[in-house]
Amino acid sequence: MKALRALTIALFAAGPGFAVQADPIAEAIADYMDFAPYEAGIILPAQLDQDVFEAAVFVDTRDAQQFASVHIPGAVNIEWREIAARLDEFPDQGMVIFYCNTGTLSAQATFAARLLGRENVLVLQTGLLGWQQEAAYRP
Repeated sequence: MKALRALTIALFAAGPGFAVQADPIAEAIADYMDFAPYEAGIILPAQLDQDVFEAAVFVDTRDAQQFASVHIPGAVNIEWREIAARLDEFPDQGMVIFYCNTGTLSAQATFAARLLGRENVLVLQTGLLGWQQEAAYRP
């Protein structure tokens, strides 16, 4: 929270000149959001049949303790905050599915990865809980 407060103060102190520097980033985000189809970047548990399950790479974006407790079989654990710094740890081809407990944190990770150019990344809508209740296939 202190870091966020410091960033807010720094941005405010930078004044109107900062807005000009931030425009390309804001423009890129707006462009992505303007043209992304509603379903872009998501997959539902009911879509996870055996073929999809076996072809996809699952990334659990929760912390290591939660991952150790329960996770989708075969998943790797990269906490959601680390996704941008660790993009090179998952393939840029094929389906990569991020999940957390409900889809909230993994949605943020998916959005970040997509903004960084990874179009093959999806968020598992409803997360691990949805997978446990509604997945078409569970090994």
